[in-house]
Amino acid sequence: MKLLVLILNRFFWFFPTILGLMVITFTISHVIPADPVAFVAGDNATNEQIEALRAELGLDQPIHVQLYRYVIDVFQGNFGQSLYTQRPIADDLAGRVPATLELTFVAVLLSAAIGIPLGVISAVNRNSLLDHALRLFTVSGLAIAAFWLAILLQLLFAMELGWTPLQGRVDGWGPDEITGFYLIDSLITGDFEVFWSALAHMVLPALTLAFPAMATIVRFTRAGVLEAINSNYVMYEEAMGFPRRVIVWKYVLRNALIGTVTQIGLIFGILIANAVVVEAVFDWPGLGLYAVQSILQSDYNAIMGFTVVAGVIFIIVNLIVDVAHGFIDPRESR
Repeated sequence: MKLLVLILNRFFWFFPTILGLMVITFTISHVIPADPVAFVAGDNATNEQIEALRAELGLDQPIHVQLYRYVIDVFQGNFGQSLYTQRPIADDLAGRVPATLELTFVAVLLSAAIGIPLGVISAVNRNSLLDHALRLFTVSGLAIAAFWLAILLQLLFAMELGWTPLQGRVDGWGPDEITGFYLIDSLITGDFEVFWSALAHMVLPALTLAFPAMATIVRFTRAGVLEAINSNYVMYEEAMGFPRRVIVWKYVLRNALIGTVTQIGLIFGILIANAVVVEAVFDWPGLGLYAVQSILQSDYNAIMGFTVVAGVIFIIVNLIVDVAHGFIDPRESR
């Protein structure tokens, strides 16, 4: 019952949160000292032509009028038209969301699959040489800039060793589009050549995104295991003669993952933000690359559209995490 109330509460705050996000983004984008209309019109445009284009786009209206029209349009699914691509922004975003989500999901799965076992190992071997090495790894993961790591990985694995592709999402054409996720679509259609190509292109950007997330998961898993391993039920199970391996991996880990799962929701949002840099370096055709191109072109509507879509994704992922939290810890759903 409590879990249902939590879900309804998240849905209740969904629209106010998106509204606040749109207001903040709209305000920031309109105080930047740049004129997107003049940029689109070109260097040879006269003042009359610029003002005519401004009126055509509705940018000559007062700020509060523009904001009101923008909010109404967004809630109707209309993000406006890109000043750069001259296409509906909703279409541009819809075509790029699957690429970013696929990359982010793989990065999250990779970071969790490696980070959780490392966190458990670090906690079980507390204050050992291995524990100190893993703690150094977590500090490094949080300190290294994503773009610097991306370039290093490109130089080593793509250019020096030639093990992975340098950029892009796939060689040649992608699979027949079903979900927009190349790995899934290629498996559904049985196109294994495209699958291995997409997987090879995924390796470096996914590792770049996963590295700081992995470091965070190791830290929180370690802290959770250390807290749970000193609980009374653990001492009771040890006294009953249960093997320590079974106690740690079957009982302690479930309780330790409560905080880690919560962090994964926050990590997902951070990875969406980091994708802006990573996709630009790897020329990955997702939301991040679209956002960078929009910023360079002063395409305000496209920037705001990216921000709103990223916010919606973040809210939905955190709702899923809250539900998973309730299943992991049944006390939360009573």
